[in-house]
Amino acid sequence: MIESYDFLKSVLDTITEHIVVIDSQGDILFVNKSWSSFGQNNACLIDERWSGVNYLSECDKAAAMGDDFGVKAASGIRSVIAADKKEFYFEYPCHSPNEERWFMMRVTPFTVEGDHCFVISHQNITERKLAEEEVLNLSRIDGLTDIPNRRYFNEFLDSEWKRCRRLGMPISLAIVDLDHFKLLNDTYGHQAGDSCLKSIGQVLKSFATRPSDLCARYGGEEFAIVYGNTSLDKAQVLLSKLLDEILSLNIPNKKAPTLPILTASIGLSTMHPNKENNENDLIKEADELLYSAKNNGRNQVSFKHIARP
Repeated sequence: MIESYDFLKSVLDTITEHIVVIDSQGDILFVNKSWSSFGQNNACLIDERWSGVNYLSECDKAAAMGDDFGVKAASGIRSVIAADKKEFYFEYPCHSPNEERWFMMRVTPFTVEGDHCFVISHQNITERKLAEEEVLNLSRIDGLTDIPNRRYFNEFLDSEWKRCRRLGMPISLAIVDLDHFKLLNDTYGHQAGDSCLKSIGQVLKSFATRPSDLCARYGGEEFAIVYGNTSLDKAQVLLSKLLDEILSLNIPNKKAPTLPILTASIGLSTMHPNKENNENDLIKEADELLYSAKNNGRNQVSFKHIARP
């Protein structure tokens, strides 16, 4: 019984790690239950018929779409197949729309009846990564507003841009600037200005709640909001509500020519990432739209969707 296929398969199917076995050409020979279940629960285009699918080809397809995981996985697996490395492993994010997740991939060779085979396991390391992220996030948080700083914004936008490009999803970026903030500082003092920025930070947190969202202090009285997999229409609705929330704070700014309370102007740009553009184009477009909102009277959202090429 110990040597029977059914017994060994049952053992592998109880393991929580996602396990796949490939041959030296990259063709899949076996997957365990955890592997199949993960694919079914995460809208994988390959459902249950994994046998014969070429794992290396799937990695190459992902790499061609700008996925760093695909690039590193394909390179690492090939290095083990070629015996350049005894084993290979690396850690990577695999977030769902509602949950942050990380996995560790490990590739190990073995031989059976003279044939070279390779076990590829994917272990969920989310709990450890979240603990590490919490420590790291302390260096990414703006001390005054208690939201992410410019450094983390740059890292997040780069990662989300690549994810949206890989999956063919739109990404929206809003740059928010507080109108006549210098007048508020000059009129009420810097302590009042700092209090104002803290209040705005708290409001922004409620407008970036998914793993694919981020609000950050962009610089001075400027803030940024990233919405991954979000169309222009959906982003517009959220940002219109944001303007209303800022008005409802009723923060005095009696010398401002727009209104005697604090207002904000927003530039909103939506793009479909592809090989012809990059995240700097998204930032530039949102920045230009912000100035358009200011030139048109402030306290409004100026927006634009950049169509696919």
